[in-house]
Amino acid sequence: MIRKTAIALLTALTVVAAYGRPKSGTAGQSDRDKWVEACYKIAAPVLENMSRGELRQNMKLELSPTYGSRDTSVAYLEAFGRLMCGISPWLALPDDDTPEGIKRAHLRELALASYKNAVNPESADYLQWDGSRLGQPLVDAAFLAQSFLRAPEATWERLDTLTQRRYLDCFKGLRNVTPAYNNWLLFRGIIEAFILRVSPGDADRFALRATANKINEWYQGGGMYSDGAHLALDNYNAFVIHPMYIEMIEQLEKSGQDYLSPVKSGDAVKRMQQYNTFVESLIAPDGTYPAFGRSVVYRLGALQTLAMAAWKYGYPEGMNDGSVRAALTAVMENMLGMPGTYDADGFLTLGYAGHQPEMANSYTNNGSVYLTSTMFMPLGLPADHPFWTAKSEPWTQQRVWHRE
Repeated sequence: MIRKTAIALLTALTVVAAYGRPKSGTAGQSDRDKWVEACYKIAAPVLENMSRGELRQNMKLELSPTYGSRDTSVAYLEAFGRLMCGISPWLALPDDDTPEGIKRAHLRELALASYKNAVNPESADYLQWDGSRLGQPLVDAAFLAQSFLRAPEATWERLDTLTQRRYLDCFKGLRNVTPAYNNWLLFRGIIEAFILRVSPGDADRFALRATANKINEWYQGGGMYSDGAHLALDNYNAFVIHPMYIEMIEQLEKSGQDYLSPVKSGDAVKRMQQYNTFVESLIAPDGTYPAFGRSVVYRLGALQTLAMAAWKYGYPEGMNDGSVRAALTAVMENMLGMPGTYDADGFLTLGYAGHQPEMANSYTNNGSVYLTSTMFMPLGLPADHPFWTAKSEPWTQQRVWHRE
C-alpha cells in the first residue's frame, strides 16, 4: 500500500514537473464555461467599483519597480479602456436566463454606468483625459474607442446624449497629443475612425490617411509589421497593430472613405492570418506560451489576433475551431491559474505567470495589464457557434511532438 502511494505521488510530481501546475476550473465544465468564469473574475472588480465611482478609491495601484515619477492617475483609464476593448463583444449578445446570461447582463449594466462615470466631471471616477502632461491618455482612449467600434449596440448606442457628447469632446481633446512614430499612430487613427462613424463631419481625414499609409509602409511581409522604422521582436503586432489597423480600415470602408487607405481590409486580414500561423505555432504542447519582448505582462493580450480571428474571420489553413479553442483554453488556464495573478481585492497584478513585478516595463502599472481581456472576444460568438461546439483537437505543437 505504501509502495503504491509512493508511486502515485512520484507520478503526480513527474506530471506537474513536465506539464506545469494542475489546471484550474471545475471538472466537467465546458470550455465556454471556463472562459465565462475567467472573464467575469477579471471584469467584475473593475466594473463593480467603477459603476459606483469607487475604482480610484478601491483599486490599489501596483507600479513597475522602474516606474519612477510618472503620473499614476492614468492607470484607471488603462484598466477600464483595455478591459472594455476585450469584453464588449460578449456584452453584445442578447439577454437570456442562463447563468452566463445573468452574469453578462449584470456586467453590461455595470459597464454602462462605468462609461458614464468615466466622462462625468462630477464623478470620483472621472478619468484622466488631459494629454497635455503625458501622452498615455491617447493610448487608452483608443482602446475605449475600439470597444465602441467592436460592439456599438451594447455600448455607445446605450449611452445618453450627454455622455456621448462628453466622449467626443474628450476624444477630440486628445488631438493635442503628438503620437510617437510607431504603433502609437494607430491610437490616433482608431479614435478618428470612431469619430468618423458617429460624427463624420468632425473626423480628421488627414490623420486617418497618414496612419493608413504609414502602417502599410511598415509592413515587412510574413504577417509582420515593424513598430516604427525597425522590426521589434515582441507582441505589439497582436497588442495593437493588426487589430487596430484592420478595424480602422473597416470603418473607412463602411463610411465610404476607403480611398484614404492604400490597403483593403481583406488584405489586412490576410496579413493578420499569416501572423496567426506564427502565433499559434508558439503555443507549446503543454499549453504554455513563451514570454518575450516588452509589455509581456499584458499576458493573454499576446493572443488577441487569434481571438479576433475566431470572433470575426475564421482561420488560415491548418487551423480550425477545435484546435484553436483547445490551445487558447490551455494557455488561459495555465496563465490565469497561477498563484498571485490576482491581489486580495481581485484585481490583476503585475506579472506573466503569477505575480512578477520585475517583468514590468517602466510605463506599466496594474491597470495596463487588463489588455489580457482581449483574448475573450470569442465570447461574442453564441454558445452554439462551431468555435464552442467543435470537438477539441490537437494544436500544431501537440501534433508535432506527438508520439504513438
